[in-house]
Amino acid sequence: MDFNFSEEQQLLADSVQRFVREHYTFEMRREILKSATGWSREIWKEIAELGLTALNVPEEHGGLNGGPVDTMLVMNAFGEGLVLEPFLGAAVVTPALIAGLQDSTLASELLPAVAAGERICIVAHQERHARGDLTQVATRAQKSGEGYVLNGQKSVIPHGGTADEFLISARTGGNDGETAGISIFRLDAQTPGLNVNAYGTIDGQQAADLRLTNVKVGRSALVGPEGDAFPAIERAHEVALSALCAEAVGIMKAVNATTLDYTKNRKQFGQPIAKFQVLQHRMADMFVHSEQAKSMSYLAAIKCQDPDPLERRRTLSAAKVVIGQAGRFIAQQAVQLHGGMGMTDELMVSHHFKRLTGIDLTLGDVDFHTQRFAASISAE
Repeated sequence: MDFNFSEEQQLLADSVQRFVREHYTFEMRREILKSATGWSREIWKEIAELGLTALNVPEEHGGLNGGPVDTMLVMNAFGEGLVLEPFLGAAVVTPALIAGLQDSTLASELLPAVAAGERICIVAHQERHARGDLTQVATRAQKSGEGYVLNGQKSVIPHGGTADEFLISARTGGNDGETAGISIFRLDAQTPGLNVNAYGTIDGQQAADLRLTNVKVGRSALVGPEGDAFPAIERAHEVALSALCAEAVGIMKAVNATTLDYTKNRKQFGQPIAKFQVLQHRMADMFVHSEQAKSMSYLAAIKCQDPDPLERRRTLSAAKVVIGQAGRFIAQQAVQLHGGMGMTDELMVSHHFKRLTGIDLTLGDVDFHTQRFAASISAE
């Protein structure tokens, strides 16, 4: 299998890495974290000007028609800088869901604005009891006259507090835990009856809980096929899993580099602690885990669009497990090698640690994906 990137992909990776170096120093990021929204509209505009918000949008809607490997390269760089802007939610997951829904009206209305970075549209699917299981949808949409009435809750929706609109999943039929009966509705963030409770998460990201109380919408709010949106939802979240894995790999690279630099400069007994053999062994183990995680991230990017759903689920779960375990090991070792300072806000390694923890808990943790991987083996 050829793991060499094309010239265009290498140029993409170089330009994004350069952008992150210039705009996401530790001090710059800390200032962004202090802002009211927790991310920068100015930087989002520059991300759009680079064409990154258009990366996953088809050419006919003003996009670049990129794919998971291109997204992987961007997320690697964004992971290194711990970028806070809503790239994953607004520029990766949303275009993937729209593509799966095959709703031409929705695509023509929304995707040009997504590509230009002018509209933040976030997919709201996860619910409190789901724990990574995409079939757990208790939110209901009851038919009422020519439209629907929505009731339910969505939990920990990334950047939900600053979204312009949502693509919200709700049951028009079936029972919780079933794939059939799930539909997608397009709602403006200011829709009456939609309450958005925004907050910061442990890793510095922004999220929100959504409560829908007798939200009345017209027939036009339904996008895609009624009751048959689950395949599109699953495919979009598989693309998201691949992107999350890539972000984690970028963070691990940064953690290893930061820790190596620290051990070369921190002295004990008159010499750098990097000269102590036991610490050299730790650093070697961290590097090995990072390389294994990188390989699984490549595989996830290649396989997340495999036509075989079983193969997709198995590969992505395996990647999430390996990368989750690697991230935990590398982050814990890095904190220990930095000593007590490793958990303080003044060092970047503590922020790396928190984001890797957040990624592990997103879209199913190591335990969830271990069980799913085992189930996929049993299903053969």
